[in-house]
Amino acid sequence: MTQFIDCLIIGGGQAGLAMSRCLVEAGIENVVLERGSLANRWTEARWPSLRLLTPGWMTRLPGQQLAGEADGFLGAADLAERLQGYARTQGLPVIENIDVLALEKLGDRFRAVTSHGSWIARSVVVATGACDRPRIPGWGRKLSAAIQQISSSQYRGVDHLPEGGVLVVGASATGVQLAGEIAASGRQTMLAAGSHVRSPRRYRGRDLFEWLDASGFLADRTPGGRSPAQLIAQPSLQLIGSGDAREVDLFSLARSGVIVAGRAVSAAGSVIGFADDLPEGMARAEQRRQRMLSGIDSFIESAGIDAPEEPQAHKLGGLLIPMAGAIDLREHGISTVLWATGYRRDYSWIHFDACDAQGELRQHGGLCDVPGLFALGLPFMRHRASSFIDGVGRDAEAIAPIIANYLHAHEGLRVA
Repeated sequence: MTQFIDCLIIGGGQAGLAMSRCLVEAGIENVVLERGSLANRWTEARWPSLRLLTPGWMTRLPGQQLAGEADGFLGAADLAERLQGYARTQGLPVIENIDVLALEKLGDRFRAVTSHGSWIARSVVVATGACDRPRIPGWGRKLSAAIQQISSSQYRGVDHLPEGGVLVVGASATGVQLAGEIAASGRQTMLAAGSHVRSPRRYRGRDLFEWLDASGFLADRTPGGRSPAQLIAQPSLQLIGSGDAREVDLFSLARSGVIVAGRAVSAAGSVIGFADDLPEGMARAEQRRQRMLSGIDSFIESAGIDAPEEPQAHKLGGLLIPMAGAIDLREHGISTVLWATGYRRDYSWIHFDACDAQGELRQHGGLCDVPGLFALGLPFMRHRASSFIDGVGRDAEAIAPIIANYLHAHEGLRVA
C-alpha cells in the first residue's frame, strides 16, 4: 500500500518529535516514522546510569517544558518516558516499529520504501540524529579475538563486562564518565584520550549551562568554512550530570587510579599503540576552557551580575604524564576495549545523491542541497546547541517555516 504525505519525518527521537510539533502548529500534514519504539535509543543504546549533561530546566521542546530545575539531571529512561508523553500530549502523528528501507527520488517528490508499505512525500526531514552507528577505527579489527570489544552503546554496566581490566578509548563526555564508573568498581582502568574540552560542572556559583545559556554561548552560530564531518567531530564537554558539582576530567581520573594514555592509534594482537601528542591535546583543551570561562566572565561583568569570582577554575588541573608508545593489554590485565569514539551516520538507505565524500548529508543549517530534503538534530547544525534537546527545538522552529514556504511554492499543499 502506498500513502501520500506533505512532509515525512524519519526518526522518532527528540528531533523528529520537535519537527512534527512545529509542522502540526503550522497546519502542515506530516507523519513521523520510527524504526523502534518512540525514543528507543535513550533506553536501548544508553547505559543505565547515564544522566543528561544538561539540567532539567533545559529539557524542553516546542510547546512543552519536559522537566524543571527540581528534576536535576534526568536519567535516560526517565527522558524516554517524557518524550513519549510529549508525543501523546501534543497529539503527534507517530508510527512506531516501522523501518525505512530506502528513500528514493521520484521526480520532484520522494518515495520511502518501508517495512510496512511505501510513502510518497513532497518533503522529507531526516531526523535520525548524530548517534547512529558506533564509529570504531578500522585497525580495531587487528586486535586479538581474546580481547573483548564493545561500543559505548552496548555498555550496560560494569557487572556485564568480562572479568579483568578495561581500556576506554575516547575522552569526551562519554569516555570520561565510563572510565570513572569502571574505575570506581575497583577494576584496572585505562583511558586513551584524544581531543577533549575540560569543563567545570559549576562556575561562579551557578551550573555551567546556566552561564552558557544566558551569555549566548550556546546560541553561537555555526562557524563557516568547515565541512559537516568536521562540525560533527567537535569534542563534547567533559561533564557528568551530577547535582553534587562533581567534575570529571583526565586529572581527577588519574587521581582515582585511572591510567591515562594518549590517542589509541594502532593494534596488533593484544598490543595497542598510543600516540605521544596528548600533552599538546591537553594544552588545546585548556585553551578551550579558558576561552569559555573568559567569555562567561565578560558576560557577568557586562550584565552587572553579582557572582563570586573563582580564580581556582582558571588554573591547570594538575600534573599528568600520559602513557605513550605500545603496550600489551594482557600484560596489564586488560581484557576489554570499550569504544567511546563517537558515532558515524549511516545514510546508505538514501538512494540518491545527498551525501558528501565523508558520507555526511550535504546540508547547511538543516537545508540540504536536494530540494525538499531537510535535516535536524546534527551537532553544530545551526548553533552550538543544535544537538541538545533544548537546541533541537529551536532549530525545528526555524526550519518549519522554510518547509512551509517550500511546500507552498510547489503547489498542492494539503493543510491538516
